[in-house]
Amino acid sequence: MATYKPRVISLTKRPGQTFGFYLRAEQSEEGHLIRCLEMGGPAELAGMKDGDRILRVNGTFVDGLNHPEVVELVRNSGASVTFHILDEASYKQAKTLGVNLSDPQSAPVVNGVDKETPKPKLCYLVKSSSGYGFSIRSVTGEQGVFMTEVIPGGVADKAGVRVKDHLLQVNGENVEISTHDEVVEKIKQGGNGVMFLLADGATKQFYQKGLLSATVKYLPLQPRIIKVTKGSDGYGFLLREEPNQPGHFIKDIDKGSPAQKAGLKNMDILVAVNGMQVDDSSHEQVVDKIKQSGDKCCFLVVDKETDQMYKKGQVSPMLFWEEMKESNSPPSYTEAMKMPASVQPSTSAQDKKEDLRPKLCRMEKTPAGFGFHLNGIEGVSGQYIKEVVKGGAADKAGLEDDDIVVEVDGVNVEQNTHAEVVEMIRKSGNSLEILVASKNVYKQLKAKGVPITRLLLKETTHCGVHTADSPDTSKKIQKEARPVTPPKAEKQRTPSVSSSSSEESFDESL
Repeated sequence: MATYKPRVISLTKRPGQTFGFYLRAEQSEEGHLIRCLEMGGPAELAGMKDGDRILRVNGTFVDGLNHPEVVELVRNSGASVTFHILDEASYKQAKTLGVNLSDPQSAPVVNGVDKETPKPKLCYLVKSSSGYGFSIRSVTGEQGVFMTEVIPGGVADKAGVRVKDHLLQVNGENVEISTHDEVVEKIKQGGNGVMFLLADGATKQFYQKGLLSATVKYLPLQPRIIKVTKGSDGYGFLLREEPNQPGHFIKDIDKGSPAQKAGLKNMDILVAVNGMQVDDSSHEQVVDKIKQSGDKCCFLVVDKETDQMYKKGQVSPMLFWEEMKESNSPPSYTEAMKMPASVQPSTSAQDKKEDLRPKLCRMEKTPAGFGFHLNGIEGVSGQYIKEVVKGGAADKAGLEDDDIVVEVDGVNVEQNTHAEVVEMIRKSGNSLEILVASKNVYKQLKAKGVPITRLLLKETTHCGVHTADSPDTSKKIQKEARPVTPPKAEKQRTPSVSSSSSEESFDESL
């Protein structure tokens, strides 16, 4: 009888993010199906494919369970979940042959590899009002400290910390020979956030000092792999250096450009070009690397929050790149490695003058929802747009990440709480009208004391389309890229609430 090897895929989502797929039960199909993968989302990047069947959730065999039970298992997993998955063709063949998938004849394939060397794990914890949710203990006769009393559903549990994990590093500093009190002090010095390197019993015997073997799959924030194909006017962004800030920054992204469509954001920090780290390269060297790439380029970038998290642990975002390469998961990623890259980042200092007007965006809900998340800071008024789904209703209407929400269906919400604005969006039904302003426009208008209302729209049309005469394209400066400033991380955000909710109980966004 044929052998069926499920793939084991572990997903981690950041606060307010989904895992990037829909879980469906379809009348004409057996099993729990993966559908509607979000491009660039955690699921797609980990190698999930449309039509894959979920066999296990966190080790629990679910092929015989009903749909709501499986959805509940996934939702109760918190920010990290592990699936055993079988591709559509193998699943159907196994069902036809009567194979017992709950008792596979061979070990599962982990991210496409039959055997995987255990790796220590990086876990990032942000303290809540009730603390981190764990304790540490020392064991007589054994060197080091271990995790204990990990509260289910607490900060540590959701970050991937498990009871009996051996603590190897705190914020990048080795603590294997430190005393219990010294470790406690180092954790306290971390303030409201701390990065741990941990190893379970099986992993400890494989561990060798150095972080090349560490896994980053438990971290709540991850770098992004951006694949861009040059258009007739280049990539549509600028590569810049910022005063007193190390790194190479993506700036001035042209609307509708290849860079924007690929997912580059303003103030993204460039980590690698086609797999080659550029942290220590000069601006000119990075520009040359991009120019030498041809018509296609693959970037590894981080936003401000992700950069700060990795620096907290004194580790490089290249760990993510290496782990993705080792997993050999999405074919699109492998193909990107082979593609010649090309960007001709313009070093021109000429910037477009920003139009100090808000945008009125009207959208109709699709089966996948409105296609954006609403973020807010706990206890603070003001909401902003995040996770705009490429090609979704919000994207087509002109919403962009970090747009600040001013009105919902004609009602000013600048002083409303996050929960109140979420409720207003939910009550809007299948049609939604939002007045928003980019961060820069919002700040400038507020500084001038100008009320942000629809009176400022003038010739701006709805749904992200401008009816004013378009500029002479022959005079347009060729650019390669431009970004969007990520929100500051001084305060812990409440979980993002997506306005895109599934309309049927048998079709759940996860």
